[in-house]
Amino acid sequence: MLHHTRTIVAITFVMPIALGSFAHAEDKEEDVAALVQAAYEEDGKHFTEDDIPTYKVAEDGTVDWYTFSGFRRYHSECHVCHGPDGEGSSYAPALKKSALEMDYYDFVDVVVNGRKNVGASDNSVMPSFGDNKNVMCYLDDMYVYLRARGTDAIPRGRPGKKDRPSETFRENEDACMG
Repeated sequence: MLHHTRTIVAITFVMPIALGSFAHAEDKEEDVAALVQAAYEEDGKHFTEDDIPTYKVAEDGTVDWYTFSGFRRYHSECHVCHGPDGEGSSYAPALKKSALEMDYYDFVDVVVNGRKNVGASDNSVMPSFGDNKNVMCYLDDMYVYLRARGTDAIPRGRPGKKDRPSETFRENEDACMG
């Protein structure tokens, strides 16, 4: 009888906690959705209402050009350490989560200046990419790609459909890479 009573007590205390966690997870999903929601677009580039670059995926799965460009640039520069599709590896963390958890400006700072985490159980180094044009010219693109991956707005792999690059994108790319 005592064992049965403990089970009921455990269920009584665990159920509200589990339900609270579920509600909290739904709230977090809504917060993330609001965080990445495109509020406006300029020359094919989308921004949140806080002027932070973000992605746009059409109902048919077509991604904006910047997200597609981010896929390409991420896989040419970042996936060796951080794993394909922002999933992470045994060598470096999943960036698809970092792009949602980190402030945009902190993300840029880490990529530009690098970061060193040294502690009793951690010793990791993110090199600086501030002088690498293949990263810096496409930093916003990689950021929006990782946010799209972090919210599962796009699946793993190369996006099947993409918008065309705007003339502004091409002009900025030429100016930056030139």
